[in-house]
Amino acid sequence: MKLLLVEDDLSLINGLSFALKKQGFDLDIVRTSKETSAIFADGKYDLVILDVSLPDGNGFDLCRTIRQKSKVPIIFLTAADEETDITMGLDIGGDDYITKPFKLSVLISRINAILRRSGGFKNDAVLTSNGITVKLLSGDVYKNRARINLTAGEYKLLCMFMKNPDIVLSSDRILGKLWDCDEKFVDSNTLTVYIRRLRTKIEDDPSAPKMIVTVRGLGYKWSV
Repeated sequence: MKLLLVEDDLSLINGLSFALKKQGFDLDIVRTSKETSAIFADGKYDLVILDVSLPDGNGFDLCRTIRQKSKVPIIFLTAADEETDITMGLDIGGDDYITKPFKLSVLISRINAILRRSGGFKNDAVLTSNGITVKLLSGDVYKNRARINLTAGEYKLLCMFMKNPDIVLSSDRILGKLWDCDEKFVDSNTLTVYIRRLRTKIEDDPSAPKMIVTVRGLGYKWSV
């Protein structure tokens, strides 16, 4: 798998480069938006790791540019940890959003999870309930026969809920399954954003959700 790292912090570059190559990834590194535009081509990379603050611009604009010509998975890796930043990054096409400081093992797990998702599933099962249909072979999702577009994270979250109908899932359990992490890692802001975005796409009235229900003090459940 070939990755593109867009980052201008030399100390972080050195650490990530060593860790990612040790995991067997082929890695290209650029430090500016201009360098990224010069080197990037659709189909050249399996995943892009993108900082928001760059010397000649910001990662949000760069993500928009990439999305105009490619569906390559994009992970934001940034110190910008406000909920508005997370929402922005996911809304414009990011598949994941990780804030600094971060645990290296978590980053590796999320990279692997997204790469597995982008490679497709190896069975032809179909999930269906509440008017939502998920075709696992193709990764397509439909609401009342109309196709809806989900990011990799939203897709995995939806599948998790649909495979556990009427079961309350805690935030810890959701994040553990969502990112395939071996150790506890809770980012409540990110999960809140994902839940809200998924509700917006599948609920008839996102402000009064009927499918993904919040169970106060416990977590969330897929109500059938």
